[in-house]
Amino acid sequence: MTTLSRIRIGSAPDSWGVWFPEDPRQVPWRRFLDEVAESGYEWIELGPYGYLPTDPAVLTDETARRGLKVSAGTVFTGLHHGPAVWDRTWAHVADNAALAQAMGAEHLVVIPSFWRDDKTGEVLEDRVLTPAQWRELTTQTERLAHEVRERYGLRVVVHPHADTHIDSEENVTRFLDATDPDLVSLCLDTGHYAYCGGDSVELIETYGERIGYLHLKQVDPVVLAEVRADEVPFGPAVARGVMCEPPAGVPALEPVLAAAQKLGVELFAIVEQDMYPCDPGKPLPVARRTRSFLRSCGA
Repeated sequence: MTTLSRIRIGSAPDSWGVWFPEDPRQVPWRRFLDEVAESGYEWIELGPYGYLPTDPAVLTDETARRGLKVSAGTVFTGLHHGPAVWDRTWAHVADNAALAQAMGAEHLVVIPSFWRDDKTGEVLEDRVLTPAQWRELTTQTERLAHEVRERYGLRVVVHPHADTHIDSEENVTRFLDATDPDLVSLCLDTGHYAYCGGDSVELIETYGERIGYLHLKQVDPVVLAEVRADEVPFGPAVARGVMCEPPAGVPALEPVLAAAQKLGVELFAIVEQDMYPCDPGKPLPVARRTRSFLRSCGA
């Protein structure tokens, strides 16, 4: 077994069914912190802004006494809409980036906005960007990455995501080819990339210098075939169980981690098992088994 010495394993509120700052169906934040530490993880993400305490002093105390550290914050953006959305986007980004910086994080995960509503499936805009919208997406992302680096010292890692405009291999590689490698890296989510038909190992081997961060997730291929055939939006697809506990799904995580190790750089690999909504007793046993499985992979 290869020891994955360059891979830093963590988990996220997402693996506890947390998608929103407040939701009665989600576990309370203290329970998340208790259980993620109990599962054997030392790194976490902040999750939706406002779920965890936003006062750095409070959050530092709560994480430190559980032996936890923060790897990244997360923001959703609609940068293909151009300068018109900049001020609103920056206000959201700045809050997240300031908290992430205060917690000692190095990264800000940037997720593109959805082209259809995550809950209702309502089509909000065309699923295909125009050439002009692509130019706005790439130039505004570079602008965001520059500002985040200059003001907060964080590295922007863009997260390809189902039901967004950066999803498939074609769109991911188009985005990478059109952005400055010095500014923009990728948060490769193995589950979302498989959901959209991509091969994570191939992407790591082809665009290795652009891989700045990993989310570890697997897709149930049987459920995936059903939701694709029925054109089910991502939210309801998750409720159907399209994202499954490793090692039951695809892609196999061992070759993904091995390919990442070969890059020769330190990389976070954060477990994100989408399961909103879920029974509050479900996440802890899954998290323990997943951490054990990743140890068996050398991580």
